[in-house]
Amino acid sequence: MRNGNLQLRSLLKAHPRRECGQALIETALTLPLLILLLIGSVELVRVVYAAIEVSNAAKAAVQFGAQNVTTAQQGASIQASATNDAANLTLGQTTIVNSCACASGGVTTAVACGTTCTTGYSLETLTVTTQTTFDPIIHLPGLPTTFNLYGHAVQEVLR
Repeated sequence: MRNGNLQLRSLLKAHPRRECGQALIETALTLPLLILLLIGSVELVRVVYAAIEVSNAAKAAVQFGAQNVTTAQQGASIQASATNDAANLTLGQTTIVNSCACASGGVTTAVACGTTCTTGYSLETLTVTTQTTFDPIIHLPGLPTTFNLYGHAVQEVLR
């Protein structure tokens, strides 16, 4: 009997508590959290990508329009430039604003575009604002189902 107890004790010492199922349980408990973090990361990347696209579309449009005075007046071409640059998105409203001024001696006075400045020189500034609506894959309670993203670019028209 004593030999049997020694064998059992040595067997228990050789194989302490078996913990091979513990890792599986820990994985099963943490896997939903890891998947949620992965989905959240993907969603954040999608939002950032869309925001960059909208911003780049505004920049491309203002760069096209600011080439010279003639292109600054071509609203449809400026709009097409923004749309072509954001090919992966559906752009909503694109706002194009021309503003003109006469500058002389550090003083700038707003005037109607096409006006000849009697003193100093004329400035024409083109502003383009783009907008799109972003629809996330996952809709969380308490957050809006869509987000509006805006791009804005301002550049002086070359003469």
